[in-house]
Parts: sequence; C-alpha cells; structure tokens
Amino acid sequence: MLTVTPPDSKPQDASTEVPGSPVGTGPLPPGPNVAVAMPGAGVADPDDLVSTEKTPTLVDRVQAFRAKYEKQEMALFFFAGFLYDVLTLSPVDDALTEVQNFVYLAILAGLLVLEQRYPEGVEPPKLLAKVWRFREDALHFFLGSLLSAFTLFLFKSSSGLTPLLFMAGMFGLLVANELPRFRQLGPVIRVAVFSLCVTLYFASLLPVLFGRVGWWIFTLSVLLGCGSVYGLLRVLKRWRPDEKALLRTVAVPGFGAQALLLGCYFLGVIPPVPLAVQYSGIYHQVKRVSPGVYHLTSEAQPWWKVWTAFHHGDQDFTVRPGEQPMYFFRIFAPKGFEPYRVRVRWYYDHPEKGWTALGKGFLASVSSNGSEGGYRYYAQPGTTPKPGDWRVVLETEAGHEINRLNFTVTEDTRTEPRPERVDVSVLKVTKPLPLEEWQKLQPPPAPATAPAAATAP
Repeated sequence: MLTVTPPDSKPQDASTEVPGSPVGTGPLPPGPNVAVAMPGAGVADPDDLVSTEKTPTLVDRVQAFRAKYEKQEMALFFFAGFLYDVLTLSPVDDALTEVQNFVYLAILAGLLVLEQRYPEGVEPPKLLAKVWRFREDALHFFLGSLLSAFTLFLFKSSSGLTPLLFMAGMFGLLVANELPRFRQLGPVIRVAVFSLCVTLYFASLLPVLFGRVGWWIFTLSVLLGCGSVYGLLRVLKRWRPDEKALLRTVAVPGFGAQALLLGCYFLGVIPPVPLAVQYSGIYHQVKRVSPGVYHLTSEAQPWWKVWTAFHHGDQDFTVRPGEQPMYFFRIFAPKGFEPYRVRVRWYYDHPEKGWTALGKGFLASVSSNGSEGGYRYYAQPGTTPKPGDWRVVLETEAGHEINRLNFTVTEDTRTEPRPERVDVSVLKVTKPLPLEEWQKLQPPPAPATAPAAATAP
C-alpha cells in the first residue's frame, strides 16, 4: 500500500526547529506590548492596552480607610465625645452646660428622624448630600458626649461602681447597635439610648430649677422623657405608617428605657443628682478655729506605709478608750438650693452577722452656701467603735446613697502621745491643705506701729 506525503511537509520528529527559538527566516515572536493580528480577529489598538484606571484621590483613600475600620471609627468618635466632656464639662448648675446638652439632644433627635426619612438606598436631599456620609460619626460623637456628661454627674453624686457599670452598659449598647443582627431590627438601640439621655438631662436640670431633690422630681423627668418618645413616634408616623414597625423599633425601646430608669431610681441605683460630696475623710479631731477654717487632726503615718498616701485622714484608725472617729465631709448643692437633710449611717462588719447598722443614723441639716467646695459638716457614731472593719455612708433622707467611706479600727495600746498631722479645710479649696502649706499662703502680719512721741507744748 502506497502512502502519499505532501511535498512540503516533514515528519514532526524530523523538524530542524528548536522549540522556543525563533525561526531564522520568520518574524520575531511577539513581545508583551505588541499587538498581534490573529486570523479571524480584529487588530487591537495599542492604546487600549494601557491602564485607564483613575488614580485614587486623597478623599477616596480616606473613605476606603474608613470603610475598612468602620467599627474602630465608631469607638473612636464615641470616646472622643466622652473625652471632650471630661475636659470641658462645667458644674451641673452651669447654664451654658444645660444649653449645650439641650442642643446635642435636639441634633440627635433630628438625625434619628432623618435616618428614618432617608433609609439606606434612598437619596437624601442635595442640601445634605455632602455631609450625609458623616451622620454615623455625628450620632456616635453626640451620644458619647451626652453619656459622658451624665455619667460624670452620676459619678460625682455617688460612690462605688454604679457609674462605671452604667457607662459600660451604654457602650455595650452602642457596640451591639453595629452588629448585623441588631442592625436588622432598625434603630432600636439608638432610640433606647436617646430616651435614656433625655430623662437623665431633665433629672439633672429640674433639681437645679426647683432647688430640691425627691421622687416626684425624677418621676417628672421620666414623664418628660416619655413625651419626647411620643413626639418622635408622631413625627416618624408621617413617613412610616407601619404601626407595627414603629411599635417594635421606637415605642418598645423608648418607653422600655423610661420604665428601666424609674425602677432603678426607686431601687436606689440612681444617685440623687445634683447633690455631690466633694471630699470626705475620717479624723481623730475636727475643730473650727476661725470663720471658714477647720483643723483636721489625724495620726502621722511612717514613711514605709506608702498606701496611706491615698487615704483621707485616719482610714487606719487606732482607737483608745473613749475615742470616736469623726466623719468630715463637704457636700455640694447648686446655688439657691433649699435647705435639706442628709443621714449619716455607721456600719460594722460583724464576724457572725456581717455588715450591721449602728442605730438608725444621724440626720444633719445642711444647705447650699453658693461655693463649689460645698457645705462642711462632721459627725460621730456616738460610741467607741470595736476593732474591725467599718463603713460610714452618707445618704439623702429618702435613702439614696451619696457617699461611702471604708475604714479599719485597731486598738491602740500605746501610752505615749501619737505623732499628729494637721490639715486645714478652708471655704473655697475642696481638698484640705497641710498646715505648713496653709501657713505659707497666709499674708504676713502687719508690723506693730510704735506709739507717737510726745511733743513739747
């Protein structure tokens, strides 16, 4: 059988070409930037092979960075608002502070309404288009600022971990608001926090306006907070007629927050803002030496007891027969506040019964003296304390705690005089001054004038 081979063909194994090498008489292999015409295909324009991607601007890079670290940005703006109030917060009765907090609440209410009016996917008005992307940052900043202000007021009016736990709870709510599961529920968390802020605002403002504290003042604050939630509902109903959705996202969290605050108040968790103890300490002796000047005597501690540098007076109280600890405090109330009464209670940590109250306490009548340092007072338990752990608590007549101070009592078996330290409490300085430092601040006595010489008649 004959096999016919085309005259120009060669067996594959007989080819003289080296794979990967150019043929001597053929064209050079195409390079990476050379356009090659393939059979059946159009010729590519070399300009089409040049990247035309737009170089990102500084604004584009900033937006990409913000999108990448969205959660961290939320925390940053929250704590920026907190730090701002820590550095700039004025006393609770400062008119500018109250006006500033009211403006913040109004801005927050407006942002909440606009977010519901223009949800995701809906274009905002041209007037808001350029700043609309910053609404999240603004919400977190103003919420952080308001919560920090009210937490600082609570911190000044109470003792213990209550304000810190409150702050941790608020920050936890804001973090939960960023989780997808909570985001699907709508503005539930933000409405709850806004509702809390409104009531705490009135709880700090109304006592200043009325010059007193009491359950009816806080109840009125809660009613005003409920009114703000109801107003928010009425406004949102114009754009979102779905009553079930509004009930779930606005009414339940808003009114639920009010019920929670009212319950916490009657349980004694929320302190009586704006009353605040500026300073308190335990001393062996308190003596008024001149108008506005008190000498506070405590036992001088040796240098190696470094922890006593953080004590207020004799928190390591050594007792001799017939001695009693003296609880010295200065309490602040806004200017024009009506006279009120506070109760001093003494508690002993009984080895078998635990913390046991010593009697029903002592009622003290105090008033506002118009000084930020506060009104000064001191009290005794009425008996020589037993060795052990003790606690003195200052509270309102209704039972809301304002201040507490723990101290330890040990028996003093020495007979020689104690080494003493004397501090001086003056009207306009909150913390007592060491006697030596106070004496340096006093003006030198005027030199005695010599009697005039008799003149000759």
